[in-house]
Amino acid sequence: MKDTALSAMHVKFGGKMVPFAGYNMPVQFEGINVEHLTVRQGVGVFDVSHMGEFWVLGPNAFQTVQYLTSNDVAVLFDGKVQYSCFPNFDGGIVDDLLVYRFNQEKFLLVVNAANIDKDWAWVNANNKFGAELINASDHTSQLAIQGPLALKAMQKLTETTIEDMEYYTFKELSFAGVDDVLLSTTGYTGSGGCEIYFKHADAVKIYEAVLEAGADFEIKPIGLGARDTLRLESGFCLYGNDINDSTSPIEAGLGWITKFVQGNDFINREYHENIKNNGPKKMLKGFKLLEKGVPRHDYEVCDKDGQPIGHVTSGTMSPMLHVGIGMAYVNSDFAKMGTEIFIKIREKLVKAQIVKMPFFK
Repeated sequence: MKDTALSAMHVKFGGKMVPFAGYNMPVQFEGINVEHLTVRQGVGVFDVSHMGEFWVLGPNAFQTVQYLTSNDVAVLFDGKVQYSCFPNFDGGIVDDLLVYRFNQEKFLLVVNAANIDKDWAWVNANNKFGAELINASDHTSQLAIQGPLALKAMQKLTETTIEDMEYYTFKELSFAGVDDVLLSTTGYTGSGGCEIYFKHADAVKIYEAVLEAGADFEIKPIGLGARDTLRLESGFCLYGNDINDSTSPIEAGLGWITKFVQGNDFINREYHENIKNNGPKKMLKGFKLLEKGVPRHDYEVCDKDGQPIGHVTSGTMSPMLHVGIGMAYVNSDFAKMGTEIFIKIREKLVKAQIVKMPFFK
């Protein structure tokens, strides 16, 4: 297991450390529900240094990113971030990712920790335009400072104005006395805030400064457990659960990041366009339980007669709504909002309903 530059800090603060994506990571500190509420109502800080970062550089950088990713990179401007995915040649998704545009010849791709090696091999194997590729994952630390008070708290650490930054934009700035920090108004919680990237050598200094700046706002370190409940309440997909190598972004409800516009000839475009035009046979939908229970990954989804119609991909007890919620792939006939479905929990059919995501705003 690898350590991040902040692993010792997590142990110092009482983090429960577990193996995750090849790293020792804190799953919780004070408790998942407490940490969840901290982010929803105030501000919390996550160590997400296990994530991967790839630079795409040179005269053919734009063409390379446009080919590799499903979203339309042409709409980006300098300082803008885009959510996207890598389609594969088999109709599925290699990974979902963030695309940062610095300029026409400089892009940063931020990928999931568990997929770094797979993604790196993928972008190199499909670098048909000859862009310069640099894997900076082992040299980059990242913090996610999330919650409605995050930007207000972090404004203390930079002279650059960040409180008025638009969603999914970024700036390079001096932060906590450290130059060349990348700050973006992105995150995986649905509660606002920012993510910052910096060198390992500056990690402890920046982490301590973030905690000090957030002290007046009751900032707390947050673990991966709350990160998962927060993202699920917000309807964000988790790679390996809700999307994978065999799911089309169209089936996963990610048509909004799969742009069939002129000039966007991404990998396997025709396959996904056919699914869109003909209608998917299965669809990823949000549901909430109408009876007591907690849905979990891989639980069977059934109709009223107990016949299988799909499976749960993610599920939890919502800390904000106090009801079981989840995502599931269901046969398209059962995908309409308000449709009654049943989740098989310990051989019992528990009534649920298809609902619109996000579950919590």
